Parts: sequence; structure tokens; C-alpha cells
Amino acid sequence: MPYALLSVSDKTGLVEFGTALVDRGWTLLSTGGTARVLREADVPVTPIADFTKFPEILSGRVKTLHPAVHAGLLARPSVEQDVRDLERHGLSAIGLVAVNLYPFRETVARPDATLADALEQIDIGGPTMLRASAKNHPFVFPICDPDDYGRVLGAIDSEEDDPDLRRQLAAKVFTHTATYDAAVAGYLRGSDAEADGMSLPEEFLLSLVRAQELRYGENPDQAAAFYRIASRQPEGIPALRQLHGKELSYNNILDVDGALLAIAPFLGEESAACVILKHTTPCGLAVGRSVAEAYRKALASDPVSAFGSTVIFSQPVTEAVAEELAKLFVECIVAPGYAAAALRILQEKPSIRILSPANEARFGTAVGQIATGLDARGVSGGVLVQTTPQPARPSQLRESADVRVVSRREPTEEDWADLAFAWAAVQSVKSNAILLARDGASIGIGAGQMSRVDAVQLAEKKARDAGHTLAAVTLASDAFFPFRDGVDAAARAGVTAIIQPGGSKRDDEAITAADEHGMVMVFTGRRTFRH
Repeated sequence: MPYALLSVSDKTGLVEFGTALVDRGWTLLSTGGTARVLREADVPVTPIADFTKFPEILSGRVKTLHPAVHAGLLARPSVEQDVRDLERHGLSAIGLVAVNLYPFRETVARPDATLADALEQIDIGGPTMLRASAKNHPFVFPICDPDDYGRVLGAIDSEEDDPDLRRQLAAKVFTHTATYDAAVAGYLRGSDAEADGMSLPEEFLLSLVRAQELRYGENPDQAAAFYRIASRQPEGIPALRQLHGKELSYNNILDVDGALLAIAPFLGEESAACVILKHTTPCGLAVGRSVAEAYRKALASDPVSAFGSTVIFSQPVTEAVAEELAKLFVECIVAPGYAAAALRILQEKPSIRILSPANEARFGTAVGQIATGLDARGVSGGVLVQTTPQPARPSQLRESADVRVVSRREPTEEDWADLAFAWAAVQSVKSNAILLARDGASIGIGAGQMSRVDAVQLAEKKARDAGHTLAAVTLASDAFFPFRDGVDAAARAGVTAIIQPGGSKRDDEAITAADEHGMVMVFTGRRTFRH
């Protein structure tokens, strides 16, 4: 009778699978809790200690790490020496292994999980058995997913062996164990970026789990899926739940990612904030005394581009805001919460996607991935990895030791308010990026241009097209002005105050231009280029 070794953390389908194997003439070997579940269901099972003739020791830490198990898994019936070795030592071949691993990720995701808790959930015997059976998959069925039980039973019942199935199962096992090990390594390493803002690991292990299959990618002829990082706590988009609307698409997810980046500097600030995005870059940003005011000001920045946009708020959506949103075609709305009446109004639109964290207090966690840690971005043939920047918060601008006024004219308190807002807002705009602001709202945005002066001119055009008066305008630039022409263009557009990183060889020319035009110019010492 062939042997099957079952040792599973996830007991889904276990009794049915074990019963089906026994009915087909297999002898079941099992460990601890798995054996107990089978016995309670009256499924005959042999404890692993009876098979190895060696008891479980060290409180169960050692139970399957035995030559009887691993020789049985690795023996090749087609190799005469392997068969003789088994006979000489009185060992038996094992033809099937069903193992899924200790719930390490689920354990460390608990806020109260300790290091001792985590260490006890690092599986040793399970991955070893899976890897051995996957290596020897031409002769052993390696199973790590209960969803594969039916496929394996079908293969057992078939008169012909299915090598493709065996290879698929083996590949799945090695993916499973690699993902598991990456999660353990990530937990033990912690965030290198937290210890040293510029530290990157020599080997970058990223454990991903598919969260959603997508209908298509950026275009209909591209396949796509969304994967979440198997971290201690869900962060970013996986920390959000969808309350209503069509399934998120590839482009929706990209836009929501941009929305989280854009709103981050305004979380925890006194004013309410709203950002309206189109194609991952803002077309309107504003703060206000209420969510409704912030939305109206953000929409006024570029109401034409707002069609088909993603809108995100720093505070819960009110009924008044929902009534205004209902007048516009919006793809996605993201907020820390929704008034009951607001949700009813928005849900009258069947397609609109409404997103929120599980609870309002965790909205900061939803954007946590941009505050600490590492950011990975796929490119042809590889992956770029960088540390994620801290968002520049408006209330912290004047506290920074790197911020300095370089113009002869000093900013007024009103200037400082718009300088702080504009600097926080421009960091989410694609480079080259110029943002024009007044009274806590963007009025024109020049994004993704090949030259900075082009970005200034585009921002001016967008502001004029939207009907804004160009006077007493503040300008934020995500990188330095390489020539004074950008400053001159800004002056012609009605800009009276500029905030930029500085750092150009021609900074003196830019400062001179600002002084000639009677403008304020502030250097931050920090570039926020977003390619």
C-alpha cells in the first residue's frame, strides 16, 4: 500500500481528501493536530512517530526531520541503488505529501505578536518535506494547496501518469516556500530604511500574494493582476476596502496609488484636504475649513480634466460633498469615512468605486507605504528599489533647518501659508512639475514636461483656461530652475512667490531674476522629483 504523508495547518478538505486516499488503498501518515482531526472523523491514520519509530521531541519542533521520512520522499523507484538502500534500512517510499505551513504571516500581522510568537511559527519540517517531495516530483505528488486535492485524486485514478501536473505542483511548492521564506526574512530584517534612510539590502526579497486578477492591464491586450505585499500589516491599497462599484481596474489601482501619495502630506493637518487626480497626477489640490470647501477649490483648479477622475479626501465625506460629487463623472472616491447619507447618494451611481479603510482611525495606515520602507518598480529586465520619502507636511515647512529665504523680499504670513501648501502639493505631480497656488488651492498644474519653462507655461495656460485671475500667485517647483527663463516666465504669469529646492549651478541667476521682479524665493534644499 502506498504511503501519503499529511501534515497541514489549513485543514480545509482534509477529512474528505484523507478518506478518498484510504478508499484508494493508501496508508495515511500524519502529525499532531492533523492526525487528531483525521482520527476524530474515523479516518485511519498512522502517527508519524510509529512510522519513524522515534517520538516527537522538543515540544513538537522535531517530528518529521528523520531519515525514514526524507529517504521515503527522495527515493527514486527507477534507480536500483535507491531501492536497495530503502530495503537495507527497512524504509518505505512515500508517494504523496500534503503540507501547508505554519501561519507565520497571520501571526506577525497581529499587533500584539512578540518575537517569541513569530519564532514558533517559523516552519522547519514543513518546508523541508515540501522541497524534498517537489524535487522528487516524478515519483511523489507534492501538494501545498487544498485546492489541488481534486486534481491529484483525478491523476491517481487515471491509468496514465501526468508529468505536467506533477511539474505544476512542484513549481507551486517552490513558489510557496520561497514566498514563506521571504516573509520570514522581511520580518526579521525589519525595514532597513527605518534604521538608515539610505540603507538598501544586498539581497532584496519581496514576498507577494495575488490579491486580484484584473480584466486587463493598461490596455485590453495586456494581461494583469494585482499583488499585495505579504507584510506584517496591510499597507497602501490592500489596507482599503471597496464599499461599492465596479471592480478596480489596473489603471484605477495606479490612480488610487497616486491619490494616496498626494493626500499623505495633509493627513493630520487641521484643514480638510481634497485631491483630484487624472492619469496618476493631480489636476486639482486644495485645503479648506470643510471637506466641501476643499472639494470646490480643488475642482476649480481644472474642472475639465476632473472628468473621469479619482478623488481623495483627508477627512470623511459629508452629504453636501456627495451631492456635489454626484454631478461629476468620477471613477473612484477614497476617504477615511462616509456619512450614511453621503454613501446613499454616491451608491446611486452603479459604477463609481468607493474605497475606505476598515475603520477611520486606520486611514493613516493606508498611506503608510509612502512614509517608510522601500519602493520597488519593475523595469525591463529588472527592478529598481529606492527608499520611500517622508511627505513634506505643510505645517512643518518652516521648522526645517534646510529651508531658507534667498530673495531680498521676505515672505508674509500669507505667503508662507501658500508656500507651505504648494510645496506639499507639488511632490505628487509628475516631473518636470510646476504647481501654481493661491489661498490653499492649486489653480494651474504643469506636469510631465520635458523642460521646466514648458511646465511653467503649461501651468499658466491651465490656470487661464480654468478662468483664474493670475495675480498674487505662489509657484512650487519639484526641482531647481536650471536657467532664469523659468523664473521670468513665472513673473509674466503673475507669480509673486516661488518655492523650489535650489541646487543649480545657476541658482544666483534665478535669485537675481526673483529680486528683479520683486518676488519671494524660498529654497527647501530637498528635491521631490517624481519620474
